[in-house]
Amino acid sequence: MTRVLVVDDEPQILRALRINLRVRGYEVDTAATGGQALEKAGHHPPDLVILDLGLPDLDGVEVIGGLRGWTTAPIIVLSGRADSTDKVEALDAGADDYVTKPFSMDELLARMRAAARRAAPAEETPQVRLGRLVVDLAAKRVISPDGTDIRLTPTEWHLLEVLLRHPGKLMSQRQLLAEVWGPGYADATGNLRLYMTQLRRKVEPDPARPRWLLTEPGMGYRYQPDGDEQRPGDGPQPVNASG
Repeated sequence: MTRVLVVDDEPQILRALRINLRVRGYEVDTAATGGQALEKAGHHPPDLVILDLGLPDLDGVEVIGGLRGWTTAPIIVLSGRADSTDKVEALDAGADDYVTKPFSMDELLARMRAAARRAAPAEETPQVRLGRLVVDLAAKRVISPDGTDIRLTPTEWHLLEVLLRHPGKLMSQRQLLAEVWGPGYADATGNLRLYMTQLRRKVEPDPARPRWLLTEPGMGYRYQPDGDEQRPGDGPQPVNASG
């Protein structure tokens, strides 16, 4: 059974998530402060963490840092902070995803399932399909339906490869810049936008309305595989609280 640690100082949020997750077969621990969260995680290591940033004792980013010191369990931030700076800071600290309150329970569950899949033991997936295109990660090729190669520059390929190897994961601009360009390019967001535009022109059916290489405004980018349950922001928003 998957153990989930829910950390939020709003009692109604804790109660709603505890009920909804237990009904779906999760084992749920709850904490109302950052200190409680770190203590409970130490005694009963979670398989996944749902974390609010606005806690009464510690900032959620500090809790992420404390958890990342010893566990790789997925961390999904669930917060009322909508500022892109807060989101990027949480992602750079080690969060795997970010959901803004008010939120849809269906969306949160979909993000949890996607995070759990990514955390499962890695299976080699040398080929990824983008519609009728085949991306051969081992051979570093993008193959069109007629069998010819779509030519990518080395930087375009590296950017595509990083995203495809993290399906469903929200990658911050800083993470992508460090991974693709190196540590000296943390502020080169113009480079990232340019290459993402070029890449979409080569692999997306409609580059203006991307199907797989999605932009998360103010945060970064996400490779959304076909068949994933829900795109960010889709669906109703019934659960509401600040924090």
